[in-house]
Amino acid sequence: MTPADPKLLANIRIVLTRTSHPGNIGAAARAMKTMGLSQLYLVEPAIFPNSQADAMAAGSTDLLAQARVCATLAEALADTTLALGVSARRRDIVAEVLTPPEAATRLLTEAQAGPVALVFGNETSGLSNEELSLCQGLVTIAANPDYSSLNLAAAVQVLSYEIRQAWLGHASWPQPEMDAATGDEIEKFYAHMETALAELEFLNPGSPGKLMLKLRRLFARTRLAKEEVNILRGILTAAQEAQQAANRAQSCAGFSPPRRKPGTLQTGHRTATRNS
Repeated sequence: MTPADPKLLANIRIVLTRTSHPGNIGAAARAMKTMGLSQLYLVEPAIFPNSQADAMAAGSTDLLAQARVCATLAEALADTTLALGVSARRRDIVAEVLTPPEAATRLLTEAQAGPVALVFGNETSGLSNEELSLCQGLVTIAANPDYSSLNLAAAVQVLSYEIRQAWLGHASWPQPEMDAATGDEIEKFYAHMETALAELEFLNPGSPGKLMLKLRRLFARTRLAKEEVNILRGILTAAQEAQQAANRAQSCAGFSPPRRKPGTLQTGHRTATRNS
C-alpha cells in the first residue's frame, strides 16, 4: 500500500484564537504532535511564551518554538483556501455544519492545493460571530448534551485524531473541486464591496457592520473561486466608475441630485432596500 502523503498534514494548521491560559496552548501542542500535526498559529494569546505552556507541552516544545503569533484571525488565515471553525453549538452565520470525520476528509482533500485551517475559539466564549465569518464551515463534536464543555486541548485532540485516522486510511485523495480564493483574497473583496456600496450610497458608511455581516453570510453559503472573486470585483469597479462618471456629469451641469437614503438603490422602476 502506498504510504499517506506527509505534505497533507503539513498543510493543516491549528489556529487558537484569544487563548487565555498558556497551559492550554502547551496541551494543544502536545495533542497536535501525537497526531502528526505541526502547524500551530496563535491569535492574540493572553500570555505567550510562558513556562506553563512549555510544561504542558510535554516534549512538544518544538511546536511552541515555531508557532506563529498573529495580531488578527484574518492574518492567520490569509493564505488558506479553507477554514473550519470549531464550536459546541450550531451558528447561523455559517451554513455548512460538519462532523469531525467529515471535516477531516474536507481538510485533507483541500490540503492538496495549499494551507487549510481548523480554528478554535477562546476557552470561555468560543468563537465570536466576527471570527466565524472568516470561516467557510463549522465543526461540532457530538459530546454529551448534558455536559458538552470540552477542554480546548481535548477538542484539538479529537479533531487531530480524526484527521490522522482519515490520513492513514487513504493513500490518495480526489482533487479539490475548485481553485478556491484565499482568505486574503476574500477579505480584499469584502473591503472592496464595502467601499463600493458606500460610494453608491447603498451602505451607510457610519454603520456598515450589520449589512456587511449579512453579505458575508450570503457569500459564506458558497465558497468563492479565484476567478469568481475577480469577476465580482470587476463588477464593483464598473459600478464605481459609472457612479463617478455620473457624478462628474452632474457636477458639470451644475445639478446636485438629492441624496438617497442609505440602504436603497434605484433600479429602473424598482427600489432595492437594505434589510438592516
